[in-house]
Amino acid sequence: MTFSKTNLKIDPSLEISRISDFIREMTLKNFKRKGAVIGLSGGIDSAVVAELCVRSMGEKNVLGLILPEKESNPVSSEFGRKHAEKMGIEIITVDITQYLESCNVYQRKEAVIKKYFPEYDDSYRFHITLPQNLLEKDRFNYHSITIEDREGVRQKKRISGSDWLKISACQNIKQRTRMIQLYYYADKNNYIVAGTTNKTEVMQGFYVKFGDGGVDIEPIAHLYKMQVYELAEELMVIQDIIDRPPSADTYSLPVTDKELYFCIDYELLDLLLYSYANNVPHDQISSTLGLKQEQIIRAFRDFKAKERASWHLRQMPPTLEKTISHRVTEHTEKKL
Repeated sequence: MTFSKTNLKIDPSLEISRISDFIREMTLKNFKRKGAVIGLSGGIDSAVVAELCVRSMGEKNVLGLILPEKESNPVSSEFGRKHAEKMGIEIITVDITQYLESCNVYQRKEAVIKKYFPEYDDSYRFHITLPQNLLEKDRFNYHSITIEDREGVRQKKRISGSDWLKISACQNIKQRTRMIQLYYYADKNNYIVAGTTNKTEVMQGFYVKFGDGGVDIEPIAHLYKMQVYELAEELMVIQDIIDRPPSADTYSLPVTDKELYFCIDYELLDLLLYSYANNVPHDQISSTLGLKQEQIIRAFRDFKAKERASWHLRQMPPTLEKTISHRVTEHTEKKL
């Protein structure tokens, strides 16, 4: 196959038509529901899916939920409301802080952070990052925590794997709490919950099981992140959202998707993931993207590790019958 930087180019108008037909058929015919609920995060993916739902079923049959908590970036709600007004859809804001407090999310997380920074309290902001030199050297994917005081002074320390898991467990409750709210309003209105996960995130497991992954349909899961941006331009998503750096917005101190998880800019990441998925020869990748062989190997090694760690997100929960059947089939094929 011929590989170039144009491999991921799409016809936005055709894609909008295809996805709109899919949303309409799944919602009205298959689910037999009247419309869709979508969580408006102030980000590009939710904005695009909301626009597609409006084009599929009309603004009166789309409900936008804005679900902030005390650590959310204020621009998330601001951009969500602004875009909802542009689309003409109804919005409901539900602050989930009280639900998270009832689960001791903030208390548990703060206890972990104080192990590294005893002075940490509510006046500080924090985030978690990975090393950003993925393509430059062989390394472990260890996590670091950064705190920032009111004067903007930052401190950074590496944290243990077990402490990262504790913080991650707390942060994931935020996504699962939002899922509960989305389904409350979906069930109440006889609507579906529309998901916002794109192909880049699906391939690498950048979403939360039974959180933002807990939805009825995934309209853009076949599109790489940069293809979502192509749709955003065609759909005239507000410029504030298009210009905003992609972020999961789960930490009080803003952090981009690149800093938190991918370690590669989306413009390069999507082309590398496409190459990885389609077995593009390394020499073609190198000449097209200007990368050295060892950089490609490092990127693909990271892709494989994330793919293996997140396999369960892309499947229904395993059952005994299916597991046994799969093993018997594998054993029979080996004997043959």
